[in-house]
Amino acid sequence: MFKDQHLDRYAEVLLWGLKIARRGRRKKNDIILIRYDMAALPLAERLYGKLLTAGRRPVQRLMQTANMERQFFEYTNNQQLTFIPPGEKEFYENLNGSIVLIAPESLTHLSHVDPQIMGKALKARKPLRDILDHREETGQFSWTLAMYPTHALAEHAGMTVPEYADQIARACFINRRQPLAHWQSVYRKAQSVKKWLNSLPIKTLHIESAGIDLEVTPGAHRQWIGISGHNIPSFEIFLSPDWRGTRGVYYADQPTYRGGNLVTGIRLEFDKGRVVSADAKSGADFLHKLLRTDAGASRIGEFSLTDRRFSRISRFMANTLYDENFGGKYGNCHIALGSSYSDAYAGDPGDLTKETKKKLGFNDSALHWDIVNTEKKRVTAHLADGSRTVIYENGLFQN
Repeated sequence: MFKDQHLDRYAEVLLWGLKIARRGRRKKNDIILIRYDMAALPLAERLYGKLLTAGRRPVQRLMQTANMERQFFEYTNNQQLTFIPPGEKEFYENLNGSIVLIAPESLTHLSHVDPQIMGKALKARKPLRDILDHREETGQFSWTLAMYPTHALAEHAGMTVPEYADQIARACFINRRQPLAHWQSVYRKAQSVKKWLNSLPIKTLHIESAGIDLEVTPGAHRQWIGISGHNIPSFEIFLSPDWRGTRGVYYADQPTYRGGNLVTGIRLEFDKGRVVSADAKSGADFLHKLLRTDAGASRIGEFSLTDRRFSRISRFMANTLYDENFGGKYGNCHIALGSSYSDAYAGDPGDLTKETKKKLGFNDSALHWDIVNTEKKRVTAHLADGSRTVIYENGLFQN
């Protein structure tokens, strides 16, 4: 699939991502979790050796196979569905880093499972995610994730496996001799864009395309973030807005796979921050059920823009990690239904409490579902002094 040199470069890029994503000081004996699907074993092994060489303490965990995952939801009872293994909480409370390698053997094996059952399992594990969120806020933890090519991914994206692997290599710059130099260049350019965006006193954002007429309110004490080591690749620049100020229509022209289901043509109408109308060309029933996961599932936790000059992704990849970073002709914007990111807080995220997040309009949910629009669009910022400025048009930031 990948030659040794590509695996070595890929591992180095992931470790770079884990490093720059960490706000606090790294320590030699940090505990780093590697979670991986079976097909990604060659990359997991490369990472394991590099972590040992660096003095870290790697812990490896193989994720459920497609058959295990299907059996879990088919045969589980309520106690099994919400079961958290002994020691899991303590493990998360001491974890310093996480690298997840996604290499699915199937994308549709859970298509028959009730989304509400999946949502119940997600909610049961949310306290564990809250632990990691807090550790990240206080600089004790960082994470990144990546894709590894499989037949299932290639088939659903309409490619051969070598073509899919080539897309990954190009997107992550591991087809270059010095991929880190390219990542550092993108990182510097993104810093300039974020600095410009964060200097603007934006009250609201108006997003317009053929299918979108949406108003998003960034909210108080917010900052634009992105290209921070989380996710490889990642070219998006985003914020977690005050969900209460969302109104209008959002349309996702990019298909999305979620929980074994293909959902296309999602159209959402928001009023006072909540979805009041939802439809899809396919998968509408699944969409409606996910919106009922919990109180926050019908509100937005993220608004994001990708500059087409950053991203080499030009094809549908049948996975959100790539599809939310689509470059193509016009870049993309996407929203996430569900949970927000506390590192979009303009102060010290470690100072945030549950009450503060609620007061500032940071959304809370067990769900985080990115849905993508790749249409030609304009994003206009309405500023505090009453003036307007276009910040994004035709796939380009306007700084």
